[in-house]
Amino acid sequence: MFMLNYTWIILALPILGAAINGLFGKRFSKTAVNSVAIGSVGLTFLAVCELVREFWSLPAAQIPWVKTYYTWMAAGDYTSHPFHINFALQVDQLTIIMLLTVSFVGLLIHIYSTGYMAHEGGYYRYFSYLNLFMFFMLTLVLGANLAVMFVGWEGVGLCSYLLIGFWFHKKSATDAGKKAFITTRIGDLAFMVGLLLAFWTFGSLSYTTMFQKAAQMQPETMAHAGVLTGIAVLLFIGAIGKSAQLPLYVWLADAMEGPTPVSALIHAATMVTAGVYMVARMNPVYSRAPMAMLVVATVGGVTAFYAATIALMQKDIKKVLAYSTISQLGYMFLGCGVGAYAAGIFHLMTHAFFKGLLFLTAGSVIHAMGGEQDMTKMGGLRKKIPITYWTMMIATLAIAGIPGFAGFFSKDEILEAAKSGQHAILWLWVLGTLAAGLTSFYMFRLMFLTFFGKPRFDEHKVHVHESPLNMTIPLMILAFLSTFGGWLAAPKLAGGINYFAQFLNPVFTKYAVSPAPVEAAAAPGTSPVVQVLLSLVGIPVILGLIGLLVAWWFYIKNPNAPKQLAQKLHGAYVLILNKYYVDEIYIAVIVRPLLWLSRRVLWEFFDATVIDGVVNGTATVARESGGTVRELQSGNTRSYASWVVIGAVGFTILLLAFIGLAVR
Repeated sequence: MFMLNYTWIILALPILGAAINGLFGKRFSKTAVNSVAIGSVGLTFLAVCELVREFWSLPAAQIPWVKTYYTWMAAGDYTSHPFHINFALQVDQLTIIMLLTVSFVGLLIHIYSTGYMAHEGGYYRYFSYLNLFMFFMLTLVLGANLAVMFVGWEGVGLCSYLLIGFWFHKKSATDAGKKAFITTRIGDLAFMVGLLLAFWTFGSLSYTTMFQKAAQMQPETMAHAGVLTGIAVLLFIGAIGKSAQLPLYVWLADAMEGPTPVSALIHAATMVTAGVYMVARMNPVYSRAPMAMLVVATVGGVTAFYAATIALMQKDIKKVLAYSTISQLGYMFLGCGVGAYAAGIFHLMTHAFFKGLLFLTAGSVIHAMGGEQDMTKMGGLRKKIPITYWTMMIATLAIAGIPGFAGFFSKDEILEAAKSGQHAILWLWVLGTLAAGLTSFYMFRLMFLTFFGKPRFDEHKVHVHESPLNMTIPLMILAFLSTFGGWLAAPKLAGGINYFAQFLNPVFTKYAVSPAPVEAAAAPGTSPVVQVLLSLVGIPVILGLIGLLVAWWFYIKNPNAPKQLAQKLHGAYVLILNKYYVDEIYIAVIVRPLLWLSRRVLWEFFDATVIDGVVNGTATVARESGGTVRELQSGNTRSYASWVVIGAVGFTILLLAFIGLAVR
């Protein structure tokens, strides 16, 4: 059990790589920087694989495996109500899924980056930040209590600021980094309050202790929400910021100012999935707070549809994928909110595969186009960059929910739970299903604008070329996972077992309020073939195929149709094109009033008038008093003698007055 006892090695490797490249990388060659960065993450993935191997041999009674290394913070008397937090790491089935996803996808993104960033400045700094990002995300996943999770939670926020604003000479990049950092801090404030409320309620931040005590508490109701609802909602507000849900989603689209591999890392397997992981990890609390679950499901379902509508009109290839990420994260929260935690995590994993692939293939397109990101200036790239085309097509089929690809299985699980699960909410199923059709449309729109039709660029100036092997090999690996990564759930289509959900089942049933209802068996006499066909012809699949056909009609068969439709629906077109003016509303309602308050009240009045007035006034009085006293120093001996006599006489009079008072 070496790896289980020394789980900290998984954290030590990436932070060591970050430190070496950060401190000494400026003097290294790019090969040396690559060796340190990729080597540290590669060893991390191997350590995770060894951890998984050892985990399989653990008896059920020892799961979750918790390893405490030292006391991190301690305050108060142990016999009363102490604040006591250990640096402890935890491994269970949920941890295993997250570790494998984060470490492997992160490794592929590191490899891809060696090609994409080959000619960029700050090469060593970039890889130091990537390694640091991996360290904090793994800390978030491995932590055995909310405090350790919070270190990783804040750390990924810091790294997002550093990586989004990596090209700091661009004002748009630095502004985007600050926007991401500040927006997520809003959610993090609520997260901290929720963390403190959890300690006040349970007397501990350890998952094991919290969940055991939560299991002894009476489940709350929709009509009588209590402290569990408060904890769950406050923590979820933190997730809204970190995972870019309504209304704190505005930072994520601007985050496209960072290098494309950064977009893949942030949007696929790390930062934005932290909120989904947190809700799934805290399932014993959420399951006893139905009001909080309704909030999670509602925010997720509405965000899934809302962000999908914005993606319809985007011209920047990365912005389409950014709003797609917001939408897909909404699906994950919808799954968790209706109690299908395993389905939410399943979609998190498959999304890491196909969304990581989509961003990396987008980077390959941008690389081939010499930095161009506007899809309306592309076209005809299908035969020029075939590997990029075919791998991106696979990712598109996966995210569109086409049967057989990874996204179909995970998205279908979520929508099924929203429709007929234990906590089903039909109107959210409708929103999620409509979002599935919109997803198919905007993704195939992206494909047709980018790869089909005639080139809409000057072929004499833009020399389109396929990416090098260190960029295309990660694409092919992710394409394989985007195709077969969901097949663990495939037997369920024929009335069998969803092996992914079965693996995670202990995490979500150990402290369950009540046993999950047994899934209805197939009707007697129904053959597996008929069951599969019925599963493949669901409404989400039909809408996905309709979305594909509509995109084909608009952008291949009748390219003038989009312009004609935009003219007929001009108001709606402008509204969606401008992303519902949410950024402008925030600027008018929040940013400008705060700037006015800061400038006019805090700066010009309190700082300049009150504080500076007091300080400057004191200095003025001292200066003028000193000037008056200085004039008394005339250099005339007779004048000095006169002042001495006057002083002596005055002192004598005062002395005699005090003596007289004393005698009385």
